[in-house]
Amino acid sequence: MHLKTITMEWTGDELLLIDQRKLPLEEIYNSYKDYRGVAEAITTMVVRGAPAIGATAGFGYALGVKEVVNKVGSFSELLEEMTKVKEVLAKTRPTAVNLFWALDRMEKTLKEYGKLEGAAERMEEEAMKIAKEDIEINKAMGRNGAELIKDGFRILTHCNTGALATVDYGTALGVIRTAHEQGKKITVYADETRPYLQGARLTAWELVKYGIDAYLISDNMAGWMMKLGNIDMVIVGADRVTANGDVANKIGTYSVAVLAKKHGIPFYVALPTSTIDMSLPSGDKIPIEERSPDEVTHCGGKRIAPEGIKVKNPAFDVTDHELVAGIITEKGVVYPPYEENLKKLFEK
Repeated sequence: MHLKTITMEWTGDELLLIDQRKLPLEEIYNSYKDYRGVAEAITTMVVRGAPAIGATAGFGYALGVKEVVNKVGSFSELLEEMTKVKEVLAKTRPTAVNLFWALDRMEKTLKEYGKLEGAAERMEEEAMKIAKEDIEINKAMGRNGAELIKDGFRILTHCNTGALATVDYGTALGVIRTAHEQGKKITVYADETRPYLQGARLTAWELVKYGIDAYLISDNMAGWMMKLGNIDMVIVGADRVTANGDVANKIGTYSVAVLAKKHGIPFYVALPTSTIDMSLPSGDKIPIEERSPDEVTHCGGKRIAPEGIKVKNPAFDVTDHELVAGIITEKGVVYPPYEENLKKLFEK
């Protein structure tokens, strides 16, 4: 089995991931041949973006089975060892629900398979299925969301939600990309997305590759661009959406949503249904990852803040559902009331 996209490549024996920490200056692919390496890649943000993390974890789990299956004497021992593998992968990033969704799916598939012989091949098959499904889901999401974009629209986006955040194509940026491919004349304003600069480094890189008319702006320019009348709509991605429609996304998203509300600009969120966590009633139950202070005190490896200053560095914030005009999924666009209408997605 083989899969190759801009984000990742699966050869059957190893997982290759583009090192997103090096972009846009270097395009380097790192090789991972065991689940521990995959876990480190997720933790250190070699790979990031909820759908990409989920698919990567799926391949990590498959590598775990490949390693463990020849060291045990029974299927029950395999399950016991794979519980430990799952725990290692699950501890990498706490906020993105796709990570846990993919690991639960892999574990469920292994239990249903129920035997040692052929287990590695079956789990590779399931990981590949997750990855290929993600590509098709993103393209369907793109078609659904593109219907909201009119010719001439100027669109603000935050963080990176393109091919790099998924197996391929993208969520919010996939919607924008679809509108562009349909021939609509659009302009994109990409927030730089401090402190990790995913917008400046990754989204801008993708927009240039796709030939989409775009401007890179610093995060604190977004409100002024809106006031000047330069923004017609906002589209962002998500790492987790709760049952009431609250949205966890990259830090700074909440500020953009508040500004959009103030200026009467529709704020949309694009995500696969696997990002919706119906087990959580609201966003205040979402665990928010706190990352290293170095991401704030340093830029490009160079210190930009004084020694001894204390730092807060939450990787995500939560946007209240009242600020969200619609949630774009592969099954269609969901509108308020979200508690009622998100449930319907899982009835289809």
